[in-house]
Amino acid sequence: MHAWQFTDLGAPLTLTETPTPVPAGDEVRISVRAAGLCHSDVGFLDGTLTPLLPFRPITLGHEIAGVVSAAGADVTDFEVGQKVVVPAAIEGPGTSKNGGFADEVVVLERLVVAMPDGVPFDQAAAATDAGLTSYHAVAVQGQVTSGTRVGIVGFGGLGSLGAQAALALGASVVVAERNEHAREFARDLGVDRVVADVDELAGSDLDVVLDFAGFGATIDGAMRALRRGGRLVLVGLGEARGEIDLQALTLNEIEVVGSQAGTKEDCAAVLDLVRDAKLSSRITTIGFDEIGEGIGRLERGEVVGRLVATFG
Repeated sequence: MHAWQFTDLGAPLTLTETPTPVPAGDEVRISVRAAGLCHSDVGFLDGTLTPLLPFRPITLGHEIAGVVSAAGADVTDFEVGQKVVVPAAIEGPGTSKNGGFADEVVVLERLVVAMPDGVPFDQAAAATDAGLTSYHAVAVQGQVTSGTRVGIVGFGGLGSLGAQAALALGASVVVAERNEHAREFARDLGVDRVVADVDELAGSDLDVVLDFAGFGATIDGAMRALRRGGRLVLVGLGEARGEIDLQALTLNEIEVVGSQAGTKEDCAAVLDLVRDAKLSSRITTIGFDEIGEGIGRLERGEVVGRLVATFG
């Protein structure tokens, strides 16, 4: 079968011929129909995240949607022909073992989630990482429910999905985003207010602010947008370290929590929102043969939203 593999630091992905994998007793094999390209893949190639990879050459691709093509003897929850996804995880394919930039991929049964009918493969693939991370931040770490007053800082791939998740849960949403094109998208979604700078949200008395940018300035602005006793959820990592206004944190009893990835249950919830047309990624699709160049497009910042390869 064909696979796009990482071979060496600083080298581009290489298209190679590899043996079709055989699932172990507790694994399923998936014929890949869509595989999302992620900035993490760029990090694997440029050295930023390379230490996470256990061996090389390794097939990348950790945002996977497809159809079960074989099942191990101990598999009980999935059958051949079933549509499934694989939520992005450090222990999963594309990070700890060969991933989804290939015709076929083997995955531990416990990592697989069934795909609802009516969900396109490209949207399903995007849901396994960006959708999962955004939903977990909003619903679980942010504890957003109907009537919650929510602020979204940063309206890129993650922030736009976070806003959609909050709206689907019945929250009111305001957005801070510097990019005018992204602000237009936010307005199209029907959020209550859109501003260019988070400082414009000061005094808004929001219940929850989700910072998908992750800079010292955005954190500081988010703190001033919260009500007393409000919650700040940090998702973005624009900077490795940042300052926090300890006086505002203490006097206003602000709660600060981090958020990263999510669970299988979160992924299933996101897929249901996609099925019900309450959440949708902005996707650019490419073919399997374009995956190598697609990584280059991500590295050069040429992609708006999510880039997904569809094939099979």
